[in-house]
Amino acid sequence: MIEAVGLTKRYGDKTAVYNLSFQVRPGAVTGFLGPNGSGKSTTMRMILGLDNPTAGQVTIGGYPYRRLPNAARQVGALLDAKAVHGGRSARNHLLSLAQLSGIPARRVDEVLGVVGLQDVAKKRSKGFSLGMGQRLGIAAALLGDPQVLLFDEPVNGLDPEGILWVRNLMKALAAEGRTVFVSSHLMSEMALTADHLIVIGRGQLLADMSVTDFISANSADFARVRTPDTEPQQREKLSSALTEAGGHVLPEQDGALRVTGLPLPRISDIAHGTDVRLWELSPHQASLEEAYMRMTQGAVDYRSTIDQKEGLQQPLPPGAQPPMPVPGQGQPGWYAPPPPQQGGAPFPGPQQGAAGGPPGQAPAGPYGSAQGASGPGTANPYAQPAPQTPPAPQGAPQPAPQPDAAPAQPAAAPPAPAAPTADLTKPEDAR
Repeated sequence: MIEAVGLTKRYGDKTAVYNLSFQVRPGAVTGFLGPNGSGKSTTMRMILGLDNPTAGQVTIGGYPYRRLPNAARQVGALLDAKAVHGGRSARNHLLSLAQLSGIPARRVDEVLGVVGLQDVAKKRSKGFSLGMGQRLGIAAALLGDPQVLLFDEPVNGLDPEGILWVRNLMKALAAEGRTVFVSSHLMSEMALTADHLIVIGRGQLLADMSVTDFISANSADFARVRTPDTEPQQREKLSSALTEAGGHVLPEQDGALRVTGLPLPRISDIAHGTDVRLWELSPHQASLEEAYMRMTQGAVDYRSTIDQKEGLQQPLPPGAQPPMPVPGQGQPGWYAPPPPQQGGAPFPGPQQGAAGGPPGQAPAGPYGSAQGASGPGTANPYAQPAPQTPPAPQGAPQPAPQPDAAPAQPAAAPPAPAAPTADLTKPEDAR
């Protein structure tokens, strides 16, 4: 068991941890949560004796870490997966740790198999990916078969299969009666893995309770109610009846009602009594992420802001027109058009000529001609309409016809004398 009493750590005028007291009991996975800079890593370092507390104390099994006999056989930890000599192979790295702690060499091969690195055991760790480095760090923590394990972001860089493996590993270790202390920022993963939570903010304890109690204490459950969309009067009727019964009703953007203060059976009875048909009546419980965000919103030190682009846009040159909006852009299901390709339309049809259109017509542009790539009856959404020319007065000479949206081919020049056909099969001409 890990026990901290009045734990405090100061770095000059900055207090990283202040008067922190908690217990991590065996037989359960305890999640350690908190915003960036809240003191989680500092607390874990003090548990492992890497930092001395300014005040208070933390013990493992009743003893400080430095007083534990052969501590590597009793406590395993993963704080920094990069704390590996890159020139050593995975097996030699674990073998050096085992020899320092009197652990037999056969245990090295066992943990390599547990974490799935047996095939790369002889490769240097500097070539490992982030996920492989995490697996090697977990293997080092399991090397001494300890009863107490600490993990700081153990699933960082792992693929979904690796995340599932770590989750099952944590649960299996806790089921064996071990003490498992896990720090992570992945709320969805903590909701599936942890049994108990310790939450800190700005170095102080915010919560020490089970996951279920934490969600219930920091969120409000509600019922989602929906009436027929074609009959808004029924929604108003039900809303008035629920308010009279002591419920609190809030409309949602999609037309549903959010009801708090009344259980679901009571809501159903009220709807039946007022002769209102229901399309939906469902309970909603907040997730661990929602409850965590609600509790720690006042303890966050680093907040992002909206990107203000004012002053960054390049001014248009004189006489230039702003770009025309593309029809449908920003709507669900809209995709950007394919990039232009040299030689005609991006996807020439089987009836098109070599230049991207039927024989005898001008080659289409990157997105087809003004009449469309499929024929004169298909409009081209990317072509700008041609300016309308006012009719000329009677008797005035008629202007020359304007070219179409696609540039017309120049007039055919007089036929030139035929050049001798080159034989491309010769090496000097094939290039």
